[in-house]
Amino acid sequence: MEQTFAIIKPDGVANGLVGEIIKRIEEDGIRLAAMRLTRLDRRRAEGFYYVHRSKPFFSSLIDYMTSGPCLLMVLTAPDVINRWRELMGPTNPDEAPRGTIRGDMGLNIERNVVHGSDSPQSALYEINYFFRGTDIVV
Repeated sequence: MEQTFAIIKPDGVANGLVGEIIKRIEEDGIRLAAMRLTRLDRRRAEGFYYVHRSKPFFSSLIDYMTSGPCLLMVLTAPDVINRWRELMGPTNPDEAPRGTIRGDMGLNIERNVVHGSDSPQSALYEINYFFRGTDIVV
């Protein structure tokens, strides 16, 4: 079994999309191993997105990610990183096909409803950034 990290971002929570997103996750045979509803503070968001700190969109990304509650999740299934990324669709909702979360629910490249780890290394870092081992049900 593989694990990955996922976020339902503030726009997804504010627009009442949590249930539909979790439904799609479970319908794909992916299991929730941990989940926490939280509002990120600036320090936590800046630490999480540190890889983007030199990019021009960093400040607006942090403002957005701290604008409301997020649902943090650990997902588990065989090949879950790739499966979750396929369910999400491309980062830009304008390029995401219908049937993907971003294609159906995303508003724009910044307000694209969800986040997912892009590699096993990122998944490990991101899971450990927000969850302790005892928080995760295996």
